Amino acid sequence: MTQPSLAGDTPNKAWARALALTAPIARDPETTLPILMGQLADKYGDNPALVGEDETLTYRELSVRANRYARWTLQQGIAPGEVVCLVMQNCPDYLAAWLGITRTGAVAALVNTNLVGESLAHAIRVVSPKCILLGADLAPSLTGIESMLEPSARRWVRGGAVKGMSSVDVALTDLESTPLTVAECALPTTHDRALYIYTSGTTGLPKAAKVSHHRLLQWSYWFAGMLDTTESDRMYNCLPMYHSVGGVVAIGALLVNGGSVVLRRKFSSRAFWEDIVHLDCTLFQYIGELCRFLLSAPTHARERDHRIRVACGNGLRPDIWEAFRSRFGIPRILEFYAATEANFSLYNCEGKPGAIGRIPPFLVHRFPVALVRCNAHTGEPIRNEDGLCDRCGVDEIGEALGRIAHDGSAEGRFDGYTDPAASERKILRDVFKKGDAWFRSGDLMRRDSAGFLYFVDRIGDTFRWKGENVATGEVAEAVCAWPEVRDATVYGVEVPGHDGRAGMVAVVTDGELDLSGLRSHLSKRLPEYARPVFVRLVSAIESTGTFKPTKQGLVSTGFNPGTTADVLYVNDRERDSYVRLDSTMFDQIRAGRFRF
Repeated sequence: MTQPSLAGDTPNKAWARALALTAPIARDPETTLPILMGQLADKYGDNPALVGEDETLTYRELSVRANRYARWTLQQGIAPGEVVCLVMQNCPDYLAAWLGITRTGAVAALVNTNLVGESLAHAIRVVSPKCILLGADLAPSLTGIESMLEPSARRWVRGGAVKGMSSVDVALTDLESTPLTVAECALPTTHDRALYIYTSGTTGLPKAAKVSHHRLLQWSYWFAGMLDTTESDRMYNCLPMYHSVGGVVAIGALLVNGGSVVLRRKFSSRAFWEDIVHLDCTLFQYIGELCRFLLSAPTHARERDHRIRVACGNGLRPDIWEAFRSRFGIPRILEFYAATEANFSLYNCEGKPGAIGRIPPFLVHRFPVALVRCNAHTGEPIRNEDGLCDRCGVDEIGEALGRIAHDGSAEGRFDGYTDPAASERKILRDVFKKGDAWFRSGDLMRRDSAGFLYFVDRIGDTFRWKGENVATGEVAEAVCAWPEVRDATVYGVEVPGHDGRAGMVAVVTDGELDLSGLRSHLSKRLPEYARPVFVRLVSAIESTGTFKPTKQGLVSTGFNPGTTADVLYVNDRERDSYVRLDSTMFDQIRAGRFRF
């Protein structure tokens, strides 16, 4: 069953709008999002643009703030292509800051605010910033890692005073608020880099994906077309602004057509519907786990009093799709599939439950996406006798690929990461003919007879938990840094009633394992979502001939104490400790009576 159309809207109309809005981007390379915001300020003036928890910025005020951030960037002597790291919580100033920074040709690196310790230090180091701009509440996160960073990167703080750091709030007040002239600073173009947005990829520490000005406009206008946004729309956005969806898509899609965006620092199931109704929101951006949290929450008095016309996001699983739409009276769900660094995306404009999207037949030639057969154990594509790959048939599971353009055009372009080796690992060559190149999504999908695609699982060493990608190599490295651990391997396990996979670590120890100490150690090294939920004590970890750990048996056993003699533990947040996992607790987890 697909959803009803709204006001005569059809999937083809949504695609047509998106194509029409994005078509002019290539024709005007000097109109980037920072320049566009100045034009929008002239057009929409005192209309609210960003509604934060502490302040609201109109279009005019957002433009003024961005102009001051641009002059602050120039004042720091930051040249085009050089980097400013932003480590800030969701707020209107976050967007103003990177709009201003990127107007000068500099690049803003949007650092995950959950990162701590070595992960945070690595994220900063890989982009070699000239400045680090921190929210005052996050300034303590730099404590303890200063020795890991280049001292030449100047520290600035916003929203309070921090010893040893200059206040950007004070600096901005003395700066001119009018748009920069070309004499002050040349215009960047859509071909230039604007942002670094971090992704876990498939292995190791966070990687910084390159995002051009063109992609920012493409994402903004494309979703504006898909959602048919207008000046009267208001988007509710509680997703992190360091992500491409929460930081660009959910915001840009509204602003380019004069709408407003409500920003919240984090999701709260208690406050969600009250906010939606009180702030008169007409759209909201979700990830699958958010929907599941809302569905499992007690009935809210206002959960059907809203004016929501579209819920847009990714990860809404088939098992809760209809229940979510029915309980909350959501007229339309726009599920999509995308990744920050990917060169393709998918859209389920028809609202078919469980599907992540499809490419309309009339656009297959323009947006080529393929599923190829791969080895279930290694995750590598299977080559035929000609050394090429075979496409998957209907309902056959394979890795999703996007063809990389050779002509330098924006469509199909893969910009990669700051790490050239990591970029090369995402490219599969000689796929269907010698010399072709395709982007590897790292995701397994299947396609039905109508062309709809469905997400199946991740390939390799990454899994998703609480809406975030978790790189098993990073977690294993942190676990193995604890003195009592001799060896460890990390993997994801399915938990009934939860999207994604919960982290589990199999540990080989030298004698006793101080679980309390390990838990405290991991809290300093890893963001909460990456810390293992389950711990399994094993005598040895089996490996392949190339010394890669074999995880299939561990994954299939999962966290069921009835299928192994190994001792298992689960992270009990209420007791603030790892506790022994027995059959009674296992049953509680399976019944959904355990808080993760």
